[in-house]
Amino acid sequence: MKVSIFGLGYVGCVSAACLARQGHTVIGVDVNEFKVKLLAEGKSPIVEDQLEDILKEVTGGNAKGPGSLRTTTNATEAIQATEISLLCVPTPSNDNGSLNLDFVRRCAQQIGECLKDKSDYHVVVVRSTMLPGSVETVVIPELEAASGKTMGSDFGVAINPEFLRESTSVQDFYNPSVTVIGANDEHSGKTVAKLYPFLDAPLVHTDLRTAEMVKYSCNAFHALKVSFANEIGAICKGSGIDSHKVMEIFCMDRKLNLSPYYLKPGFAFGGSCLPKDLRALTYLARQNDVETQILSAILPSNDTHLGRAVHWVLHSGKRKVGLLGLSFKPGTDDLRESPMVRLAESLIGKGYELRIYDKNVSLSQLIGANKAYIEKQIPHISKLMSGDLQQVIDDSELLVVGNNDPDFHGLLDGTCKTPVFDLARLPNEEATFPENYEGLCW
Repeated sequence: MKVSIFGLGYVGCVSAACLARQGHTVIGVDVNEFKVKLLAEGKSPIVEDQLEDILKEVTGGNAKGPGSLRTTTNATEAIQATEISLLCVPTPSNDNGSLNLDFVRRCAQQIGECLKDKSDYHVVVVRSTMLPGSVETVVIPELEAASGKTMGSDFGVAINPEFLRESTSVQDFYNPSVTVIGANDEHSGKTVAKLYPFLDAPLVHTDLRTAEMVKYSCNAFHALKVSFANEIGAICKGSGIDSHKVMEIFCMDRKLNLSPYYLKPGFAFGGSCLPKDLRALTYLARQNDVETQILSAILPSNDTHLGRAVHWVLHSGKRKVGLLGLSFKPGTDDLRESPMVRLAESLIGKGYELRIYDKNVSLSQLIGANKAYIEKQIPHISKLMSGDLQQVIDDSELLVVGNNDPDFHGLLDGTCKTPVFDLARLPNEEATFPENYEGLCW
């Protein structure tokens, strides 16, 4: 393909060199004449393993393969000579933490002005990291205003977030875990995909905002992992434990620890282990005078998420509420620190009429800790529980689904007329929901 890349900083420079090496004809565009000249000579403006060797292969008379890279300060020349443009300009922080999109705006305006006189369909691909909605509210309006054309009919727009780490960016470019392409039209998405036939990784097509949010989710999780490991390390240090041994064993668990498990948005956590052990661990940290802001924030964050569910029900306008699932997860009758029990407590305290169904919670069999827990937390549980799911549905103005029990999966088939507030994300392959359905965080 014929590709122009706007912004020859870290992402733009690596993308330009690697795409040219794979056979694409690339034109790099930047306002910095020194950087343009440097790249034209096959020299890298950044310190990055393998990059300068690749630049020497693809620039000037050194180009050995079908691809090549040349650089220019002339945006019009680049747009006219290419079919797709990658926008790779910086998005730094403002002093208040907000994102500075001045470079993005100016680049989109520049590309738009060049598109004004181009008759062929051109696809603009954002590689810069921007918050969800930025492409729709900033990039597309600037392109349309400057070009006098309409996105979708005259030109296309997509976002292709990069996942390049400094010092290993060339390796990351060729070995991604996934390639994400966000576009609101099929043609633009397919055009971007033509850049990467050489990659042996899943290629995911999605919408613009999802693609934008994926990059932020990844970076936030990376930062969280670093800080989590450091806090565990600090606690270990205070307790005379080798933190590297602890984390080495921790990372051996690929079933729960380093896996997709627990990374599905849903309701608050509960049960007999997680809340109790977090309290004990943060208490140990305090004993050792170790401040653990992340670990100490987990339980308050969990409470806040529970509060979101309470708030939604309180503002639903419905007073007769059916709770489907009382235990903290399906397949168990354990009610200890179940967020559904806490939700029930809150609603009872507000005067709501509750009906509760959970096939695993059988009052006649409850003994020991569970029996004591029910008597302490919800003394009127015997009057609220029902063994008839359909009766609970019929008696309720609102159904709150608390866990993913198979008994509740049929609520989305269109036959249930009672509004559903889903805290568990009931299985739905097509991700289409009835009009009377609402999810907690989706």
